[in-house]
Amino acid sequence: MNPSAVDELTLGDYLPRFESFHAQVANGLMRRPKMLPAKFLYDKTGSELFERICGLREYYPTRTEMGILSRYAGELADLCGPQCMLIELGSGSSTKTRMLLDRLCEPAAYVPVDISREQLIEAAASLCGDYGPLEIIPVCADYTDGLRTPATRRAARKTIVFFPGSTIGNFEPDEAMRFLRGYAHGGGCDAMIVGVDLRKPRSVLEPAYNDAAGVTAAFNLNLLRRINRELGADFALGRFYHRAIYNEHAGRIEMHLVSRTEQAVRLGRTRIMFEPGEPITTEHSYKYTLAGFANLAVCAGFEVGRVWTDPRQWFSVFYLKR
Repeated sequence: MNPSAVDELTLGDYLPRFESFHAQVANGLMRRPKMLPAKFLYDKTGSELFERICGLREYYPTRTEMGILSRYAGELADLCGPQCMLIELGSGSSTKTRMLLDRLCEPAAYVPVDISREQLIEAAASLCGDYGPLEIIPVCADYTDGLRTPATRRAARKTIVFFPGSTIGNFEPDEAMRFLRGYAHGGGCDAMIVGVDLRKPRSVLEPAYNDAAGVTAAFNLNLLRRINRELGADFALGRFYHRAIYNEHAGRIEMHLVSRTEQAVRLGRTRIMFEPGEPITTEHSYKYTLAGFANLAVCAGFEVGRVWTDPRQWFSVFYLKR
């Protein structure tokens, strides 16, 4: 990597403020049932733990999606066309993006967007060193609050929003509809590439979120550690345990932090009571059928251009046109 790569980057920093984080955590913990937004799982430690999860034997989504992208990246690049601007939502380490960047014809710019500032800068700097003249504009932001398309040195013929990793499944279905509709009708993009996890047996799904090494448990519990550190709460991590179950009726994995005992937790001046066995929901991960997600996309205002899957149809990548 070019040692001066970090100096060449211009970071758009729109990270949510302390007040926003505190308000969302407090509101979520005062609800019945309790919940915390999944986006807050991804501080620096959480992002590092998630990268470890992606390499676990039980966690099929990453390697399955990468297999699809590796096989069909040329077709995707042809659909994107020359001189496009690629905006990636929830870019993480940008590993999957390299498969597209390697095949795109003279891309105008790459805009990685992530809520984890440290990982974002590190990944963008690495790409800056590896892809030479390509303009890379990292944006630290919560993309669920909307996104302003940054100005680029070169005019782009098309703007493509890349949303891999099945993160669309973390939205409730009505939220996913509103999210997609914002891009279909709000302008700012010509097409979306979306990774969508598909329905499959419980015997495959539940181990993916309950790995034997306990990395997912550490990832989930790290959210309480972050709240303690940044908001001054007094969660005792040993009094909670990680649980992930597949709700077949709803078609989703439900990830929880469960109280082992009756207890009180302080968040500033707020005292939050827990009953034995009471959960905090930290993530829903919806699994779709191909027809079900296609219908959602069409109702949001997109046309389904292409769909690719793996041979077992465990995962899919959709190319959606405005």
